[in-house]
Amino acid sequence: MRPIRMPKRAGVAALGLGLVAGITLVSAPTASSHGYTDTPISRQKLCANRTVSDCGAIQWEPQSVEGFKGFPAAGPADGKICSGGLSQFSELDDPRGGAWPTTKVASGQSYAFRWQFTANHSTTDFKYYVTKNGWTGTKALTRADLEPQPFLTVAYNGARPAMTTVHQGAMPSGKTGRHLILAVWTVNDTPMAFYACSDVQF
Repeated sequence: MRPIRMPKRAGVAALGLGLVAGITLVSAPTASSHGYTDTPISRQKLCANRTVSDCGAIQWEPQSVEGFKGFPAAGPADGKICSGGLSQFSELDDPRGGAWPTTKVASGQSYAFRWQFTANHSTTDFKYYVTKNGWTGTKALTRADLEPQPFLTVAYNGARPAMTTVHQGAMPSGKTGRHLILAVWTVNDTPMAFYACSDVQF
């Protein structure tokens, strides 16, 4: 019995399809958690909106400011907090001479802090920090610039947030002038957290 031979063209086509399938499997992105704050608007979202220029790579991926968790004891180094310690997003740490656009807020009043997610994840909590009085916004953010305790903590205990999530809470009291709010989203089942810096005017 003679073996069945495939025509050369069919064999080449099959080989091509196999290569394409293999390349697709190798290059397919893996799902991961990503998000940013847009209320008050974060620096990465200002870049994505093209409200500010000279932003570099962050303008195409505002959801990717992912650094190690454990802030403030661990996490990004001082001066690199707003970028999550990622050098490709260093534009977020640049104070721009205190010229980042601000969101007007009122000290002590209720506020809806909003996150947008491109992929959500099992979550430990969200924490919101604010700068101390006298902060001018003319240098990169350090831990010493922030009040030692978050003014708002929202526990999730491993639950996944909705793709658009709002946390209703009070703005810190006793604040006037320019400040920065640092929002930290701590992922529950990875070593990572996401960071978002929002410039505000009380």
